[in-house]
Amino acid sequence: MRCVALLRGINLGNRRLKMDVLRAHFEALKFRHVSTFIASGNVLFETSARDAAKLETQIERHLAKTLGYPVDTFLRNADEMAAVAAAKPFPPAEMASETNTINVVFLKETPHPAEARRLEAIRTDYDAFRVIGREFYWLTRGRMSASTVWELPEIKLVKLPNSTMRNLNTCQKLAALLAE
Repeated sequence: MRCVALLRGINLGNRRLKMDVLRAHFEALKFRHVSTFIASGNVLFETSARDAAKLETQIERHLAKTLGYPVDTFLRNADEMAAVAAAKPFPPAEMASETNTINVVFLKETPHPAEARRLEAIRTDYDAFRVIGREFYWLTRGRMSASTVWELPEIKLVKLPNSTMRNLNTCQKLAALLAE
């Protein structure tokens, strides 16, 4: 199985890690054809294992032991990442707009339907959300850094688990690499 491990918080703050060192950690777990994509915790690899949840736990334990801090890991196989990359969570004009930014937030499990509805109900002139499976998509009509949606009282009521986020363009590139 060809997979990508999306690691939370790599190369942020004091968690600086060279990509060759990160690759070596995955090779130590006996994964094959290990590569990284941009220095933000995207590790592609092959494995004969089929249980994604067990693999996530194995990777998290190994990284915590060797790095000395926890690293939340979100695993997606090639088909799952292809579905993320192909998703059209917003109207075509919003998807095509060059001024909009679309980010994908990866979760370990599908959110409870009530939480998904609560998140999707939060809309501003600048932001919109859409939940599809274990991911939610966040549209900003401009730069993500200009959004104030995370300061809204209603977003603080949504029970979001640990997650990691990637730009949709990055997800599309990862999907293409997994398909090679």
